[in-house]
Amino acid sequence: MPIHDWIRVDAGIFHAFHHDWITELARSLNRRLLPADYYALPEQVAAGFGPDVLTLQEDRDGPTDESVDLEKGGAGGVLLAAPRLRPVAETDLTFYRRKQNSIALRHVSGDRLVAMVEIVSAGNKAAQNPLRALVSKVAELLEQGIHLLVIDLHPPGKRDPQGIHNEIWQEVAGKEYVLPAGQPLTIAAYETANGVRAYVVHAAVGETLADMPLFLEPGKAVEVPLEASYNAAFADVPRRWRRVLEA
Repeated sequence: MPIHDWIRVDAGIFHAFHHDWITELARSLNRRLLPADYYALPEQVAAGFGPDVLTLQEDRDGPTDESVDLEKGGAGGVLLAAPRLRPVAETDLTFYRRKQNSIALRHVSGDRLVAMVEIVSAGNKAAQNPLRALVSKVAELLEQGIHLLVIDLHPPGKRDPQGIHNEIWQEVAGKEYVLPAGQPLTIAAYETANGVRAYVVHAAVGETLADMPLFLEPGKAVEVPLEASYNAAFADVPRRWRRVLEA
């Protein structure tokens, strides 16, 4: 199914779709993709992120049997592996932010937060303050060693003329990124260790979504089924609005 032009509909329609897409992604990851000692949850996260963010936790009370292969999914999942994509950029440590007052985020159960998936909403880019809050939160999470997958299906506006990745990359690395012509939508995976690596794919309305890596540890990722989960979530959009989006 091609990517739809979400500016055709009210922001509330995308919000409902956003909620369902996050849920579908969590189901896909938990059922067949994550190693046995990890799990994904849709959560409420403040300070820049939308109301439905997918977080991946390491289950400290999970299986401890040495016979369990921790690089395999709990239900016959895939192996954790290096990503098939090559990074488009890597931070120079001279530019890598190191703030002493960064926020440590943990799940309420005490399990360690390892990664997050954020689907950017129109509200994140509606004004300068929410955009800066989102970008700052991404940088803080990367400083804490939290890997990220950021999905932006909204075209650049006056506050992010080169796309969301450029805003993030200037904050993290102090460098500019130029959006390729004709592909205004951005999906970016960020791997963090001693620095940050960015794996960025661009698309346009009418194209299909590429599956993307989501890192659970440096050098090791699962492939997130963006296209399949998008299709499953879109099937639940009311027919009245599907007709508008598919016109």
